[in-house]
Amino acid sequence: MPESVDDLLDALRAAGGRVTAPRRAVVGALVDAKGHVTAEELTARVRDKHPDVAESTVYRILDELERLELVVHVHLGHGPASYHLAQTPHAHLVCTTCNRVVEIPIARFARLTRQLETDHGFVPDYAHFAIVGRCEACREPARRPRRQPR
Repeated sequence: MPESVDDLLDALRAAGGRVTAPRRAVVGALVDAKGHVTAEELTARVRDKHPDVAESTVYRILDELERLELVVHVHLGHGPASYHLAQTPHAHLVCTTCNRVVEIPIARFARLTRQLETDHGFVPDYAHFAIVGRCEACREPARRPRRQPR
């Protein structure tokens, strides 16, 4: 999967999309984020250099990038969806105490996936939701870290 600004813009062009200044700015902010970022956070990053870019424009660009499978959105608990570059398929574990997010390979769910398909005819898409719980550090009161901002 493309990971650099140029690779992502090339993929956008190859799909027939135009490379505009707002699209370049959103792609650049996504690459610079190096992880999960909400549309609101992305808009703030984009507006640092392009103050005229509307939040609705950022959402439209994210929708287009997601349609092209260059970006994935995920719900990491309460609050708005987070976006990240589409890379190796993975699921998200989110600690409800400290907000730590751990990415784990989808392959770890192979047995569960087979069972869900066999029992219910259902194949889950793990990339779009999070499994919430408490991380090891937060389960031990003496080692409990401070809550990380999202």
